[in-house]
Amino acid sequence: MKITFYGHATVELETGGKKLLFDPFITPNELAKHIDINSLKPDYILLSHGHGDHIADLAAIQKNSGAKVICIAEIAGWLGNQGIADAHGMNIGGSFKFDFGRVKMVNAIHSSSMPDGSYGGNPAGFVIYTNEGKNIYFAGDTALTYDMKLLADDNIAWAILPIGDNYTMGVDDAIKAAAFVDCQNVIGVHYDTFPAIKLDKEETRAKFIKAGINIQLPEIGGSVDL
Repeated sequence: MKITFYGHATVELETGGKKLLFDPFITPNELAKHIDINSLKPDYILLSHGHGDHIADLAAIQKNSGAKVICIAEIAGWLGNQGIADAHGMNIGGSFKFDFGRVKMVNAIHSSSMPDGSYGGNPAGFVIYTNEGKNIYFAGDTALTYDMKLLADDNIAWAILPIGDNYTMGVDDAIKAAAFVDCQNVIGVHYDTFPAIKLDKEETRAKFIKAGINIQLPEIGGSVDL
């Protein structure tokens, strides 16, 4: 199993021979200009919410790969109106078994609307209970929330957490979030893309290390073996 970071909040999880791409925002990201989205062939695309900095490359990658989209029900309906019929709609608290494992949609505290202003339902996170036995938490864009404590018994092996502050929780709250879900391995996302979320990586690593948490901040295009 491995996770590849494509900048901002875009990551791809490889598990059981399947590729799961989360929140594709690559082409508009100047920091990820060396990534060719045509080379990405995910089997699934998971969307945490409808903001443009999480779905900008969805249509192109889905068309090129034929990936099934997993998202909140309202976004699935919106995608159908955009000509993307292969979308599996879910809602908060629900889970579904796919060929790579089970996906549970969990709460996130943020906002959500589609690029055209349409209602995007509630923002969400995902827990992926892989067939390989490792459980992965993708928090999505969120504040720190006590709901995360509900995942403490789920044996989360890795947590993918936003750490850039301003639009989401920052480093200090992400450290608390890792404690809430009882996870010692974190991949940080949602930083550096815009001036308001510029990250001091050295300080960030020091804070996580002090808290006894393994923090990974891979370069764009880099991977982490899970």
